[in-house]
Amino acid sequence: MKDRYGKIARKQDSSCCPSNPVEQAKAIGYSEQEIRSVPEGTVMGMGCGNPTALAELREGETVLDLGCGGGFDAFLAAQKVGEKGKVVGIDMTPEMIERATENTLKGSYQNVEFKLGEIENLPVDDDYIDVVISNCVINHSPDKLATFKEVFRVLKPNGRILVADLVTEGDFPEDVLRSLDKVWAEWITGALGKQQYLNTIKRAGFRDVTVAAENPFSMSEMDDGLKGKIISVQVKGHK
Repeated sequence: MKDRYGKIARKQDSSCCPSNPVEQAKAIGYSEQEIRSVPEGTVMGMGCGNPTALAELREGETVLDLGCGGGFDAFLAAQKVGEKGKVVGIDMTPEMIERATENTLKGSYQNVEFKLGEIENLPVDDDYIDVVISNCVINHSPDKLATFKEVFRVLKPNGRILVADLVTEGDFPEDVLRSLDKVWAEWITGALGKQQYLNTIKRAGFRDVTVAAENPFSMSEMDDGLKGKIISVQVKGHK
Protein backbone atom coordinates (compact mmCIF):
# COMPACT_ATOMS: atom_id res chain seq x y z
CA MET A 1 0.00 0.00 0.00
CA LYS A 2 2.75 2.47 0.95
CA ASP A 3 4.65 1.72 -2.25
CA ARG A 4 1.55 2.25 -4.37
CA TYR A 5 0.78 5.65 -2.82
CA GLY A 6 4.38 6.65 -3.33
CA LYS A 7 3.99 5.89 -7.02
CA ILE A 8 0.71 7.82 -7.12
CA ALA A 9 2.44 10.82 -5.58
CA ARG A 10 5.11 10.57 -8.30
CA LYS A 11 2.34 10.16 -10.90
CA GLN A 12 3.60 6.69 -11.78
CA ASP A 13 0.44 4.79 -10.83
CA SER A 14 -3.18 5.74 -11.51
CA SER A 15 -4.74 2.36 -10.68
CA CYS A 16 -6.86 3.68 -7.79
CA CYS A 17 -7.28 7.24 -9.01
CA PRO A 18 -10.18 8.58 -11.08
CA SER A 19 -9.46 9.55 -14.67
CA ASN A 20 -10.75 13.06 -13.93
CA PRO A 21 -9.82 14.03 -10.33
CA VAL A 22 -11.54 17.42 -10.46
CA GLU A 23 -14.88 15.97 -11.59
CA GLN A 24 -14.61 13.23 -8.96
CA ALA A 25 -13.97 15.90 -6.31
CA LYS A 26 -17.11 17.73 -7.40
CA ALA A 27 -19.08 14.48 -7.30
CA ILE A 28 -18.21 13.90 -3.63
CA GLY A 29 -19.09 17.39 -2.46
CA TYR A 30 -16.38 19.92 -3.26
CA SER A 31 -17.36 23.19 -4.89
CA GLU A 32 -15.72 24.77 -7.91
CA GLN A 33 -14.59 27.60 -5.64
CA GLU A 34 -12.88 25.21 -3.21
CA ILE A 35 -11.10 23.42 -6.04
CA ARG A 36 -9.90 26.68 -7.56
CA SER A 37 -8.67 27.95 -4.18
CA VAL A 38 -5.83 25.41 -3.87
CA PRO A 39 -2.63 25.07 -5.93
CA GLU A 40 -2.84 23.22 -9.23
CA GLY A 41 -2.09 19.53 -8.81
CA THR A 42 -3.39 19.38 -5.24
CA VAL A 43 -6.71 17.73 -6.14
CA MET A 44 -6.11 14.01 -6.61
CA GLY A 45 -9.71 12.74 -6.48
CA MET A 46 -8.96 10.05 -3.92
CA GLY A 47 -11.41 11.10 -1.21
CA CYS A 48 -14.97 10.00 -0.52
CA GLY A 49 -16.39 13.17 1.05
CA ASN A 50 -15.64 16.77 2.00
CA PRO A 51 -14.83 16.75 5.73
CA THR A 52 -13.96 20.44 5.93
CA ALA A 53 -17.49 21.33 4.81
CA LEU A 54 -19.05 19.64 7.87
CA ALA A 55 -16.35 20.06 10.53
CA GLU A 56 -17.51 23.59 11.50
CA LEU A 57 -13.91 24.77 11.70
CA ARG A 58 -13.38 28.02 13.57
CA GLU A 59 -10.71 30.68 13.41
CA GLY A 60 -7.73 29.91 15.61
CA GLU A 61 -8.29 26.15 15.87
CA THR A 62 -5.58 23.53 15.41
CA VAL A 63 -6.56 20.85 12.90
CA LEU A 64 -5.00 17.47 12.19
CA ASP A 65 -5.54 15.87 8.76
CA LEU A 66 -4.95 12.10 8.72
CA GLY A 67 -3.62 10.80 5.42
CA CYS A 68 -3.21 14.26 3.95
CA GLY A 69 -2.12 13.20 0.46
CA GLY A 70 -1.32 16.23 -1.65
CA GLY A 71 -2.79 18.58 0.95
CA PHE A 72 -6.23 19.40 -0.48
CA ASP A 73 -8.25 19.16 2.76
CA ALA A 74 -5.40 20.64 4.80
CA PHE A 75 -5.35 23.74 2.62
CA LEU A 76 -9.13 24.14 2.79
CA ALA A 77 -8.93 23.80 6.57
CA ALA A 78 -6.14 26.40 6.67
CA GLN A 79 -8.41 28.91 4.97
CA LYS A 80 -11.05 28.38 7.65
CA VAL A 81 -8.83 28.53 10.76
CA GLY A 82 -6.95 31.59 9.52
CA GLU A 83 -3.57 32.98 10.49
CA LYS A 84 -4.14 32.32 14.19
CA GLY A 85 -4.94 28.68 13.51
CA LYS A 86 -2.77 25.78 12.40
CA VAL A 87 -3.15 22.66 10.28
CA VAL A 88 -0.94 19.58 10.56
CA GLY A 89 -1.09 16.95 7.83
CA ILE A 90 0.11 13.39 8.43
CA ASP A 91 0.90 10.85 5.73
CA MET A 92 2.76 7.54 5.77
CA THR A 93 4.33 8.10 2.36
CA PRO A 94 7.45 10.29 2.00
CA GLU A 95 6.53 11.08 -1.59
CA MET A 96 3.10 12.40 -0.54
CA ILE A 97 4.68 14.58 2.14
CA GLU A 98 7.10 15.92 -0.46
CA ARG A 99 4.24 16.66 -2.86
CA ALA A 100 2.14 18.34 -0.16
CA THR A 101 5.11 20.45 0.95
CA GLU A 102 5.69 21.57 -2.63
CA ASN A 103 2.02 22.56 -2.84
CA THR A 104 2.43 24.53 0.41
CA LEU A 105 5.17 26.58 -1.22
CA LYS A 106 3.06 27.08 -4.35
CA GLY A 107 0.21 28.44 -2.27
CA SER A 108 2.41 30.37 0.20
CA TYR A 109 0.63 28.82 3.20
CA GLN A 110 2.06 29.96 6.53
CA ASN A 111 -0.20 27.95 8.85
CA VAL A 112 0.23 24.43 7.42
CA GLU A 113 2.88 21.80 8.02
CA PHE A 114 3.17 18.18 6.93
CA LYS A 115 4.73 15.32 8.87
CA LEU A 116 5.65 11.77 7.97
CA GLY A 117 3.91 9.24 10.20
CA GLU A 118 1.41 6.43 10.51
CA ILE A 119 -2.10 7.05 11.76
CA GLU A 120 -1.83 4.16 14.25
CA ASN A 121 1.11 5.95 15.90
CA LEU A 122 0.72 9.68 15.40
CA PRO A 123 3.76 11.98 15.78
CA VAL A 124 1.61 14.47 17.73
CA ASP A 125 1.55 15.42 21.43
CA ASP A 126 -1.28 14.53 23.78
CA ASP A 127 -4.21 16.96 24.07
CA TYR A 128 -2.86 19.18 21.28
CA ILE A 129 -5.53 19.13 18.52
CA ASP A 130 -8.95 20.80 18.38
CA VAL A 131 -10.31 18.94 15.35
CA VAL A 132 -9.24 15.81 13.48
CA ILE A 133 -10.35 15.36 9.89
CA SER A 134 -9.69 12.50 7.51
CA ASN A 135 -10.84 11.60 4.02
CA CYS A 136 -11.10 7.97 2.96
CA VAL A 137 -7.97 6.93 4.84
CA ILE A 138 -8.90 5.12 8.06
CA ASN A 139 -10.62 2.33 6.10
CA HIS A 140 -7.12 1.36 4.90
CA SER A 141 -5.76 1.02 8.42
CA PRO A 142 -5.04 -2.56 9.55
CA ASP A 143 -5.95 -1.56 13.13
CA LYS A 144 -8.80 0.96 13.12
CA LEU A 145 -9.32 0.79 16.88
CA ALA A 146 -5.67 1.73 17.47
CA THR A 147 -6.08 4.61 15.02
CA PHE A 148 -9.14 6.03 16.77
CA LYS A 149 -7.44 5.62 20.16
CA GLU A 150 -4.53 7.67 18.82
CA VAL A 151 -6.95 10.29 17.55
CA PHE A 152 -8.57 10.37 20.99
CA ARG A 153 -5.16 10.80 22.62
CA VAL A 154 -4.07 13.80 20.57
CA LEU A 155 -7.38 15.65 20.85
CA LYS A 156 -7.92 18.27 23.51
CA PRO A 157 -10.76 17.66 26.00
CA ASN A 158 -14.04 18.25 24.10
CA GLY A 159 -12.10 18.06 20.82
CA ARG A 160 -13.97 16.61 17.87
CA ILE A 161 -13.62 14.52 14.73
CA LEU A 162 -15.17 14.70 11.29
CA VAL A 163 -13.98 11.74 9.24
CA ALA A 164 -15.15 10.72 5.79
CA ASP A 165 -14.70 7.04 5.07
CA LEU A 166 -15.95 4.04 3.14
CA VAL A 167 -18.04 1.34 4.79
CA THR A 168 -19.77 -1.68 3.33
CA GLU A 169 -23.48 -2.38 3.00
CA GLY A 170 -24.57 -6.00 2.78
CA ASP A 171 -22.69 -8.94 1.35
CA PHE A 172 -20.66 -9.07 -1.83
CA PRO A 173 -21.40 -11.78 -4.41
CA GLU A 174 -18.57 -14.29 -4.71
CA ASP A 175 -18.21 -13.69 -8.46
CA VAL A 176 -17.72 -9.98 -7.82
CA LEU A 177 -15.06 -10.62 -5.17
CA ARG A 178 -13.20 -12.98 -7.51
CA SER A 179 -13.29 -10.47 -10.36
CA LEU A 180 -11.94 -7.50 -8.38
CA ASP A 181 -8.60 -6.08 -9.34
CA LYS A 182 -5.99 -5.82 -6.58
CA VAL A 183 -6.77 -2.18 -5.73
CA TRP A 184 -10.50 -2.61 -5.19
CA ALA A 185 -9.90 -5.90 -3.36
CA GLU A 186 -7.73 -4.00 -0.84
CA TRP A 187 -10.44 -1.37 -0.36
CA ILE A 188 -13.14 -3.98 0.24
CA THR A 189 -11.02 -6.13 2.52
CA GLY A 190 -10.19 -3.17 4.74
CA ALA A 191 -13.65 -1.59 4.93
CA LEU A 192 -15.97 -2.33 7.88
CA GLY A 193 -19.74 -2.50 7.97
CA LYS A 194 -21.26 0.84 8.95
CA GLN A 195 -22.37 -0.13 12.46
CA GLN A 196 -19.09 -1.88 13.18
CA TYR A 197 -17.25 1.27 12.09
CA LEU A 198 -19.33 3.47 14.42
CA ASN A 199 -18.92 1.00 17.28
CA THR A 200 -15.14 1.08 16.81
CA ILE A 201 -15.12 4.85 17.25
CA LYS A 202 -17.20 4.52 20.42
CA ARG A 203 -14.87 1.82 21.78
CA ALA A 204 -11.98 4.27 21.42
CA GLY A 205 -13.74 6.54 23.90
CA PHE A 206 -15.68 8.98 21.72
CA ARG A 207 -19.13 10.25 22.64
CA ASP A 208 -21.95 11.70 20.54
CA VAL A 209 -20.90 9.60 17.55
CA THR A 210 -23.28 10.33 14.68
CA VAL A 211 -23.39 10.07 10.90
CA ALA A 212 -23.43 13.62 9.56
CA ALA A 213 -23.92 12.51 5.95
CA GLU A 214 -23.89 9.35 3.89
CA ASN A 215 -24.15 8.52 0.20
CA PRO A 216 -23.55 5.54 -2.08
CA PHE A 217 -19.97 5.76 -3.34
CA SER A 218 -18.94 5.19 -6.92
CA MET A 219 -16.46 6.28 -9.53
CA SER A 220 -16.33 5.45 -13.20
CA GLU A 221 -13.51 2.96 -12.67
CA MET A 222 -15.50 0.94 -10.10
CA ASP A 223 -16.71 -2.56 -10.91
CA ASP A 224 -20.49 -2.51 -11.51
CA GLY A 225 -20.93 -5.28 -8.96
CA LEU A 226 -19.72 -2.96 -6.20
CA LYS A 227 -22.11 -0.11 -6.88
CA GLY A 228 -24.62 0.31 -4.08
CA LYS A 229 -22.54 -1.91 -1.80
CA ILE A 230 -20.02 0.73 -0.72
CA ILE A 231 -21.21 3.71 1.29
CA SER A 232 -19.41 6.96 1.95
CA VAL A 233 -20.11 8.13 5.50
CA GLN A 234 -19.05 11.31 7.26
CA VAL A 235 -18.95 10.75 10.99
CA LYS A 236 -18.85 13.22 13.86
CA GLY A 237 -17.77 12.55 17.42
CA HIS A 238 -16.39 14.27 20.54
CA LYS A 239 -13.74 13.45 23.11
